[in-house]
Amino acid sequence: MMKRIHSGGEFEAKIGYCRAVVAGGFVHVAGTVGQGDDVVSQCRHALEVIGKALEEAGASFADAVRVTYMLPDRTEFEPCWPVLSEAFGANPPAATMIECGLIDPKYRIEIEVTAVLPD
Repeated sequence: MMKRIHSGGEFEAKIGYCRAVVAGGFVHVAGTVGQGDDVVSQCRHALEVIGKALEEAGASFADAVRVTYMLPDRTEFEPCWPVLSEAFGANPPAATMIECGLIDPKYRIEIEVTAVLPD
């Protein structure tokens, strides 16, 4: 059984994807950018969107098993660490950070999460 979760983000309809897919006991949350004037505010907002998708799927950040961070400038990653540490807390997932171009230069961070559905 598969469940698709939409957040109504502008790129979902333009590109043809959904915010998250629940399948095989996992929640796969698509790469998510956030709104804001700087990388930290964008990081916080992206995590809010991801958190809502996880909640709708029946999971939370505590269930995350993998996270990928994508930033166009790796030097902007460190200011996000406290926000990320707060979100994942005592249950940190495996993580990767990639320096790459994002869909629009105004975006400073994109976050992708995979979580396991709790029993």
